[in-house]
Amino acid sequence: MIPSPAPSADPYDRKVPSAPAWDDAPCPALVLDAHGTVVARNRAARTLLDPSGDGAPRNGVPPAWLAEAHRCHVDGTPGVPAGPPAGPIGDRFYEARPTPAAAGGAVWWLVDDTGRRRAEAELHRAQERADTLTALFSTLLSSLNVPRCAEVAARMAAEHLADAAVLITPPVGRRYAVTHARRGGPVVQETYQVDPHGVPGLAEALRGFPPVPARWIDPRALPDWVVPAGFAGPVGSVIVTPLPGHGVPAGALILLRSGTEQAFTPDEEMFARLFAARAGTALSAARLYSEQTAITATLMRELLPPTLTSVDGVEYAGRYRTALDHERVGGDFYDVHPGADASQETFVVLGDVAGKGLDAAVLTGKIRNTLHALLPLASDHQQVLGLLNGALLTSPHTRFATMVLASVRRRGDEVRLRLTSAGHMPPLVVRTDGSVEEVDTHGTLVGALPTVTVRTAETVLAPGETCLLYTDGITEARGGPLGDEMFGEDRLRQALTECAGMPGEAIVERVQMLAAQWLGDGGHDDMAAVAIGAPRTAPQARAGARAGAHAGGHGGEDGRPERDGGHSGSDG
Repeated sequence: MIPSPAPSADPYDRKVPSAPAWDDAPCPALVLDAHGTVVARNRAARTLLDPSGDGAPRNGVPPAWLAEAHRCHVDGTPGVPAGPPAGPIGDRFYEARPTPAAAGGAVWWLVDDTGRRRAEAELHRAQERADTLTALFSTLLSSLNVPRCAEVAARMAAEHLADAAVLITPPVGRRYAVTHARRGGPVVQETYQVDPHGVPGLAEALRGFPPVPARWIDPRALPDWVVPAGFAGPVGSVIVTPLPGHGVPAGALILLRSGTEQAFTPDEEMFARLFAARAGTALSAARLYSEQTAITATLMRELLPPTLTSVDGVEYAGRYRTALDHERVGGDFYDVHPGADASQETFVVLGDVAGKGLDAAVLTGKIRNTLHALLPLASDHQQVLGLLNGALLTSPHTRFATMVLASVRRRGDEVRLRLTSAGHMPPLVVRTDGSVEEVDTHGTLVGALPTVTVRTAETVLAPGETCLLYTDGITEARGGPLGDEMFGEDRLRQALTECAGMPGEAIVERVQMLAAQWLGDGGHDDMAAVAIGAPRTAPQARAGARAGAHAGGHGGEDGRPERDGGHSGSDG
């Protein structure tokens, strides 16, 4: 774990949000209250916004462009520019992206956009060179964002094919996205209703029909919405050409020349068609990518592990790391399902599916959905595992899983747990005196044998004690001095001994950090850990909200049962 920096003497650097690595984030971040005053900055922001520069001084006033964006954000009114608010700080340019903060404020994350803007300027200079054909097409295909691709295509067409260009994409409902570009001028993107039949050949081009020859189009018949603002002189020559896509038209391109310029020649019309074909291919690929990205993001939300916090006075914390750094999901998973009220048990599950990557992640999604459907039976671990085992045996895949189930309920200052392991490593309990106890539960794999045999155990957590559920990706992490030694349970126990009295969030963070340090640059399996902790604060001193605010808890039943570290439950 990276240690947090020492408190700053700057009064506007206080009240840093509770996330442990917020102050160490490489991205500068400012916390602005509802009145637009800077109330906190992380380390990167303090380095960036030096008082001697023209950033936010120590009087709590943010940069002018950020203050305006914050006002619009707080008032709920959109800003004037399209996209995220942006502006200069010193000699660099930043985009600001907000996340909600307490009391109506916002945390503004400043993303350095200088590199992208400099790259665009370099591209503009390159487009002015004589031999630009290859650069034009490669640049056009370099974006997988539909509005961005339309912008690039229209601008390049205006700079190299005509005085102005208008790109129209297929309608959404009855509204068309129209991109205007004028040579030497800005690119304007708007969405509004237009009548394509008002432009000769446009309706046909949008349906993918061959283009109308330029000599057949009367420029005087063009409607006003076609001509970009600031266009010099009357339109003297027009080309309307389709943008062919992957089986479906990607839109249409209109090229305009002023009356003082020479009319389009047949060779120029042919080049415009070639350009439009490449632009249509790029737009079609970008649209397909956007659709696939949206579908993937929707499905991914169901596969990603949840964010854990306090429920009914019990603290939960989780950390997950996939086997491959470029993937977000894998074969390990965990879930926390609160009961109907504080008197009901919270159902916790942590599991490990054989394999890794997307195939394993798909099975974890099926298991999580099945367990969610079995929540009414969650008090009977044996029955839940038996039904899940039957569901996995009848599915077409051949993978199996290990998991540990926990039913959690707070009673007074203590937390009572019922734990059941199905082929999984037994949970470890960290006591306040630094001792580490292994919960006496064991069982067979899920999805491998006709029946599941398990042993359930009970234990009690006193205030300040934590129960850790973890997957074998941590203990089997192979690394060390020679790179071939497993991290092992002994090192894990030693690490937990040093975590006595620490909150669950800190424990799982430290366990993941130690395992990652042990690995070095080596490969590893998926890693997951969940901590269940009894907070030191008495229930009556905590805020009472359940899973919404996650700040407080209530006891279930009165009384404080004696600690039972290894009581046997049901045997299958």
